[in-house]
Amino acid sequence: MATEAAVHHDVENDEDSWDGGKQPFKVSYGKLMMWYFLLSDAFTFSGFLIAYGALRFSMPTWPVPDFVFKTAPFNNVGLGHGVDLPLIFVTFMSFLLIISSVTMVRAVQEGHRENKNGVVFWMLLTVFGGIGFLGCQAWEWTNLIGTEHMTVTTNPFGTHEYSGAYLNEDGSVSDETFDAGDSYLLHKVASHGHGDEHGGHDAHGADDGHGASDSHADEDHGESHGFVPSETAAGDYAGYEISEKGYIQRKFRILDGDMAGQTETQAFGPKAFGGLFFFITGFHGFHVLSGVVFLIIIMLNSASGLYEKRKNGYEMVEKIGLYWHFVDLVWVFVFLVFYLL
Repeated sequence: MATEAAVHHDVENDEDSWDGGKQPFKVSYGKLMMWYFLLSDAFTFSGFLIAYGALRFSMPTWPVPDFVFKTAPFNNVGLGHGVDLPLIFVTFMSFLLIISSVTMVRAVQEGHRENKNGVVFWMLLTVFGGIGFLGCQAWEWTNLIGTEHMTVTTNPFGTHEYSGAYLNEDGSVSDETFDAGDSYLLHKVASHGHGDEHGGHDAHGADDGHGASDSHADEDHGESHGFVPSETAAGDYAGYEISEKGYIQRKFRILDGDMAGQTETQAFGPKAFGGLFFFITGFHGFHVLSGVVFLIIIMLNSASGLYEKRKNGYEMVEKIGLYWHFVDLVWVFVFLVFYLL
């Protein structure tokens, strides 16, 4: 009898094992697959950011974020002219993305309540937040590429390794001094005389964001009247050098350390900076763009009543919510690595 009972119990267990329909961890198949995708994507972003950090701390100099990212659209209309606003614009970008996560939470809550109108309303606000972030990122890229002339292979943002003083056009030492660690921005000859249109940087690196600035800049947003090269052809001149790509690289006299008295020329920053910045922020931006597209599709499906008929608490809204929160969380780490380190 005992043997028969054991056999009968084993048969029942086998039947239970193969009956199917059970959800692991009480999570639906769709949400489980979304978690798998997010986990793999997290490894991808981690690899990119670790690579950036390894290159960042292996270089003797690196662009200072407070200097590189201190421009904002309202600087160009005079609201911030003459005032350094480091990271203010990217902070606004981050605020938009974080607020969109809050609206996404509200959309999921309304979905659990089977409130179609609430889901559509809060998802629409989330879409606006995502579009706003993408618009801000588009402006930032446009400024860095079109105005500051940064590319994936050319980084005009440099950092001084020694304290020194710039040379005049005749080769004499000027009164423009700087300290080791101060930043500078190389501009092209064609962009000379519009320092105020370049986020307030002196067109030739005199405004380092941390040290000396061009005291002759027109307060009425006119031209910068600082160092003016008299030649425009590529070559080596007394107070400056113009590269083949047209960048003006000023010369300076080192004032301290073992190399005191030597004359050096402003150098380009590490090439890796531009490539990594555009690739990683672009990769994240692609995720935001994809998320906005899916949000719009799911919002329209919600408005049509498709998910209301399923009576599953608008699970599709919850799944896209997981993706959107992941995108926001990744941005926190991108912000930390690129804009704060």
